[in-house]
Amino acid sequence: MPIISLPYKDLEELTGIDKDTIIARVPMIGADIERIEEESIDIEFFPDRPDLYSVEGVARAMRGFLDIETGLCDYEVKPYTVEITKDAEIEDIRPVLGCAVVRGVKFDPNSIKTLMELQESLHWGLGRDRKKVSIGVHDLSRVQAPFRYIAADPDHEFIPLDFTEPMSMREILEKHPKGTKFASILDGFEKYPLILDANDNVLSFPPIINSSLTMVTEESTDLLVDVTGLSKEVFTAMNIVTTALAERGGQIEYVKVVKADGAEEIPLDLSPRTKNLKMSEIDGLVGMQLSVDEAITELKRMGFGANDLGNDEIEVLIPSYRADILDNPDIVEDIAVGIGFDNIPAVFPMNATVGKSHELTKLASSVMEIMTGLGYSQVMPFTLTSEKIQFDWMCREKTDDVTSVLHPISEDQTMVRTTVLPNLMEILSMNQHRELPQRIFDVGDVVIDRKNGLHLAAVSIHPLANFTEIRELVEAVMRERMVEYEVVVSDDPAFMEGRRADIIVDGKKVGVMGEFFPQVIVNFGLGQPVLGFEIDLMG
Repeated sequence: MPIISLPYKDLEELTGIDKDTIIARVPMIGADIERIEEESIDIEFFPDRPDLYSVEGVARAMRGFLDIETGLCDYEVKPYTVEITKDAEIEDIRPVLGCAVVRGVKFDPNSIKTLMELQESLHWGLGRDRKKVSIGVHDLSRVQAPFRYIAADPDHEFIPLDFTEPMSMREILEKHPKGTKFASILDGFEKYPLILDANDNVLSFPPIINSSLTMVTEESTDLLVDVTGLSKEVFTAMNIVTTALAERGGQIEYVKVVKADGAEEIPLDLSPRTKNLKMSEIDGLVGMQLSVDEAITELKRMGFGANDLGNDEIEVLIPSYRADILDNPDIVEDIAVGIGFDNIPAVFPMNATVGKSHELTKLASSVMEIMTGLGYSQVMPFTLTSEKIQFDWMCREKTDDVTSVLHPISEDQTMVRTTVLPNLMEILSMNQHRELPQRIFDVGDVVIDRKNGLHLAAVSIHPLANFTEIRELVEAVMRERMVEYEVVVSDDPAFMEGRRADIIVDGKKVGVMGEFFPQVIVNFGLGQPVLGFEIDLMG
């Protein structure tokens, strides 16, 4: 989960309360204190609350939670004085654009640092490591409106941030640290996104790097915020950044976006969403009978607007920066946070039941016993992984049955695994200091095409590992399970040709086994032959 560093000076100025009170109460809004330093506190927040990824967002939440400033925050948005045009070609590259101007911001070294940290946290929290969302913040005094968002030739040159000499966009992807890190986002495109001013000065090369020309300093007061990407999360990120700057005293302005066909858009919308909440929903989920007035009080404490509609129903106004509120249960959860979980009375269940093992649990237990008896050690890796590990490092093509994480906690946990073998290869990679042979297995969940599955996978690493060993292992497992099977030639690229086989039960492929392809072994940083198998236990 994201760890945000919050300077005490900023927290006290933005909340009006002392640091000791904040330290004592901030865990109650859904956070864990990681460490307490002399000048700041590091706090770990849940990934579904990107609005708390900055000192400004935390201060806003704490003002409400401590009854200093409750209810919906009203941010004034003035009419546009700036516009930006979109090139028709950009629609096929990085089509979604959000823009805003924020004037009158006062910066110091701390506030510039927290702004940059907010950008980076949103880049992976909402943006899937900039693929879906990337954010640029520019000193507006250094450029001239109107602006243009175009698809540019890769040979277009400008001076990127942290450099002093001009580089072409192609060179940036090859030589600049940010370019090499995020170059894969633009793979396959003949032209790249670029934001220019009226004098053809470069502001940004999204999603890679800003121009050094528009770098924000302590002297900057008027800012242009651009957010580009592939989805509606662009506008969520825009709302979070602009309202954080408004907390610093900034005045927000719309920016008009003019499309290639002449259509005009105002992409910044800070108006709240509304949902109607029945009191019975609160009672059913929290287990407490609140009055309408009490529920409204708790909602306002958590930063919502709330109006009594009569008939035990409340109109809830949801802030534009709250990306985590999807439906009424999310609102009720915030009411519970406002009440305080320690203030919710504990009661015994009304019904007594007798538990028993689920059939899948029995199946998993029997398979674990078999593998342990065959000399393999059980491991329990995370079910969350990344496309890089699940597909790229395994030399497999990405499939369409992947379930992605909406707000990933890191770039290494962006999807739910569809196979288990990559996790086991990771564990071998992390345990190269241990003696060989190493033989490990896992019986665990996978999610394929939004359906849960149960897989058994095992790997073995040592200098003499060969196909015969894995063939005998699979034979022993299937014999112990009393399952008839056959093997046929496999084309799985994770394994070596001629040393791989598909496992067939009742005419259906349920698994694969073999010696891993050398490139797979290299990708995981291993230096010995590795063999493995994986079986769908529900297939």
